[in-house]
Amino acid sequence: MEGQVKIHTRLSIPGQELRFRFSKSGGPGGQHVNKAATKVELLFNVRNSPSLSDSQRERIEKKLRNRISAYGILRVEVQDTRSQVKNRELAISRFQKLLADALKTSRRRISTSPPAQTHEKRLKEKKKRAEIKKLRRRDDFN
Repeated sequence: MEGQVKIHTRLSIPGQELRFRFSKSGGPGGQHVNKAATKVELLFNVRNSPSLSDSQRERIEKKLRNRISAYGILRVEVQDTRSQVKNRELAISRFQKLLADALKTSRRRISTSPPAQTHEKRLKEKKKRAEIKKLRRRDDFN
């Protein structure tokens, strides 16, 4: 494949780093499916890619560990359509989304304390509930 596969503003993967395998696909298509190799497998070697920095590689391997083989190969498989070209395009777009999502940094949560008004309201409700329960009690001993 020629060109670059753009992941986000700071990362593009050269087409030479992506390998494609084609095979016969199941699903709709009648006899066409039995004759044409429309299923697409996109293979990307995460572990040995010169395009990735060490931190990017580490983040991808951590977030996509269920999709990466023991050899460090990320595999995206598509057999949605009857066209090999469309399946190939779908595989590339899924690959882009996978890597972009894996490289996203999540915002750190800033812990906050509840407002004083909420605290007062909770105590007020507690006292009200306690009073209701107190009124239900029978005082047999007095």
